[in-house]
Amino acid sequence: MSNVFDIYTIIFLALAVFIFLRLRSVLGQRTGRERPPYDPYSARDVVRSPATDKVVTLTPPAPAETPARPAEPAPAAGERWKGIAESGSPVAAGLDAIAAADTSFDAQHFIAGARAAYEMIVTTFAEGDRRQLRNLLSREVFDGFDAAITERENRGETAETRFVSIDGSTITAAELRKSTAQITVRFISKLVSSTRDRNDAVIDGNAEKVTDVTDVWTFARDVTSRDPNWKVVATEAGQ
Repeated sequence: MSNVFDIYTIIFLALAVFIFLRLRSVLGQRTGRERPPYDPYSARDVVRSPATDKVVTLTPPAPAETPARPAEPAPAAGERWKGIAESGSPVAAGLDAIAAADTSFDAQHFIAGARAAYEMIVTTFAEGDRRQLRNLLSREVFDGFDAAITERENRGETAETRFVSIDGSTITAAELRKSTAQITVRFISKLVSSTRDRNDAVIDGNAEKVTDVTDVWTFARDVTSRDPNWKVVATEAGQ
């Protein structure tokens, strides 16, 4: 009986060795170089090229194996601010500095926005709309406008302003102070403006006459900010 048990034991042992060798040949051996199991929640390593940290790329990148579509040629230095600033002028130099710090800056787009802001601020000041003014003016300028509106309200006066046209909007100064861009614009406009007392009598201006008005306003924006909006930081009457 013991001999039978020994025979069966030998058979089972041989079968176990055979199965082990087959599994080893199919699955292979661990070498220590296997990739770790995939973890969908693990953080990905981000490889950042040093060139992406720069505001301006000083040297062009090496061409890829498949050439990209050629970019539009950059305007010549003397043509960059054509119709906006004279080549070589301080205004052009200031615009160059702003464009270098903020590659999204577009002078024509800025002027269009400045004209819209100018008209909106003048009309909302007449209406006494402090909420709108707060979004368009720096804190110091808003405080001045707010004080003027309060004095007008205390006297029981109302203002009326209607734009007829904006005949001119010229950039007279531009500069970059650290991260703050400042651009001064001279506006020439035609508008109808008057102030009435509590009895509805006109006490200033003319409700029927078109008046030529010149204003010089300075707009500012932090070029490192995600907020694309400019705010008025200074206003004065022009000649």
